[in-house]
Amino acid sequence: MIILQAQDIAKRFGAETLFDNVNLTVQDNSRIALVGRNGAGKSTLVKMIMGVSNIDSGQITEKKDLTIGYLAQDTGLQSTKTIYAEMESVFEPLKQIEQQIHEIEQQMGTTTDTKELEQLSTNYDRLQTQFSDQNGYGYQAEIRGVLHGFGFDSDRYDHKISELSGGQKTQLALAKLLLEQPELLILDEPTNHLDVETITWLEGYVKKYSGALLIISHDRYFLDQLVNEVYEMAHHTLHHYKGNYTSYVEQKAAIEVQQTKAYEKQQSEINKLQTFVDKNIARASSSKQAQARRKQLEKMERLEKPTADDKVARFAFTGRRQSGHNILKVTDAAVGYDQHPLAEPINLEITNNQAVAIVGPNGVGKSTLLKSILGNIPLIHGTINWGTGVDIGYYDQEQQNLHPAKTVLAELWDDHPTTPEKDIRSILGSFLFSGDDVAKLVGDLSGGEKARLLLTKLAMRHDNFLILDEPTNHLDIDSREVLETALNQFTGTILFVSHDRYFINRVATSITEISATGSTNYLGNYDYYVEKKDEQLALQAHNEELNAPTEKSVAQPTTNYAINKQAQKERRKIERQVKSLEQQMEQLEQHKAELAEQMADTAQTDYQELGRLQDEVAATQTEIDEVELNWTETSLKLEEFDQ
Repeated sequence: MIILQAQDIAKRFGAETLFDNVNLTVQDNSRIALVGRNGAGKSTLVKMIMGVSNIDSGQITEKKDLTIGYLAQDTGLQSTKTIYAEMESVFEPLKQIEQQIHEIEQQMGTTTDTKELEQLSTNYDRLQTQFSDQNGYGYQAEIRGVLHGFGFDSDRYDHKISELSGGQKTQLALAKLLLEQPELLILDEPTNHLDVETITWLEGYVKKYSGALLIISHDRYFLDQLVNEVYEMAHHTLHHYKGNYTSYVEQKAAIEVQQTKAYEKQQSEINKLQTFVDKNIARASSSKQAQARRKQLEKMERLEKPTADDKVARFAFTGRRQSGHNILKVTDAAVGYDQHPLAEPINLEITNNQAVAIVGPNGVGKSTLLKSILGNIPLIHGTINWGTGVDIGYYDQEQQNLHPAKTVLAELWDDHPTTPEKDIRSILGSFLFSGDDVAKLVGDLSGGEKARLLLTKLAMRHDNFLILDEPTNHLDIDSREVLETALNQFTGTILFVSHDRYFINRVATSITEISATGSTNYLGNYDYYVEKKDEQLALQAHNEELNAPTEKSVAQPTTNYAINKQAQKERRKIERQVKSLEQQMEQLEQHKAELAEQMADTAQTDYQELGRLQDEVAATQTEIDEVELNWTETSLKLEEFDQ
């Protein structure tokens, strides 16, 4: 059932069109991602849906009495109440029903009138049913579960929201929305200020959300886990794709290849026709043929040359010299402030060409560890040893290495005064600073622009060991992908902190997890790390079983653990099969749609070609049916594991 629809929406600012001909459909069970470059108009479209921004043309229609919950980017919860009282206010109608139930109980205990008692009993049963149906007996557990998911345990329930940080207020705004359960939940960058553990919890919670979802996010891993539709804001309009984020990327790339081939094929045909016309228009013997081809050219509907929506940054990291094999060794380190350790003992050994990602919850000391390695914050205890020939380049997420009063040009040129101005401008242009952009004050730049300027400065240093603290913060998806490519092509060594799991997956060769009790190293990318963590959880469950044995568990502890581990591997295998079958269905459906377009373009008198296309459509549908059947059977197997 359609609960919201945007039809032919347009937004203009003076003579400039931000977007037009925008169409979007939200079903009651939709899982939609809204993606696009910074400034493309994603948040503006959402504000139009919410009635905050005016619609210049088109219309937005909603289901009657539709409830919408909206979390704007970095918008915190404003309240004078305590954390728990504010969350509990969501269930005020339930509390009123509960109060009515208690009042009726008192009346039933005092009345002697049979008729009144019968009426009270009827009302009591009705309210009890209503209270139970609306989770009256479980809402407090639900509040505790959501608060725990965001890292707010019972010892913090009485803290006033007004005294919390901006990031904590944003988390509580999202927590309250989840408890309210609106029919349509619109989230703009919901993973900002969340660590990986909390994001993972949020994914699990939102997967079970009963309403519709519309999510704006740069977190591609998050989108892959949650959405099955992608709307991309590009070329001043909205383009619709079915599937998760990775599927959208693949489909978009395939479409771009098709468009380029079609354009090049038409250009070749145009050149042939024009060449014939130019050579033969003046010849008496072939003038008629030339005129016919000229008319053909005039009637031809010209395809536009496929172009990217906008420029993308172009850069690379190159070291000025080769380091030795050993880069860095951290031994039994404790990091923290004022002799109060955040994490210990930390052991880390990095060799040349590695890309090591540091992960762990917020506040455990990941950035502090980087600053200690750099010598900015002393270790509480432990040692740091460097290899030979190591040149360190540092990306600071707090952007303190920039000077607000300088221009963009001066920020880079002052570091490299012997480099000609035209070369500095050219380098800045490759990072999307061109024209008047280079005269902007650094203090006036957006977060994304400052991030690109920091990367420009880092690339100009030509260091062979890059230490990066949250390098994808403030970057849009396209810029993140360019950064990933540059780091993957870098021949030096990388140590980085990030909560962007997609980025970690693409860049890291190993993971170091930091906790209050120390560090644990894992070879491989993020997916491998998650797999190993699953195995550790299974082992932990096995050990707990050993510590509290029963007759059965004592008899077969090792067997139970092995079965549990094997079951997890089997589940992941089936999950991959489901995803593969979904991709096959999408590709077959797309091929079927292309065949339908070809049939529409084929002359109705060309029965032979129409027949061939019809046969191919039928064969494709047979394949779709077979894949769909396999998908259903495999999905049922997956459901059995989750029961």
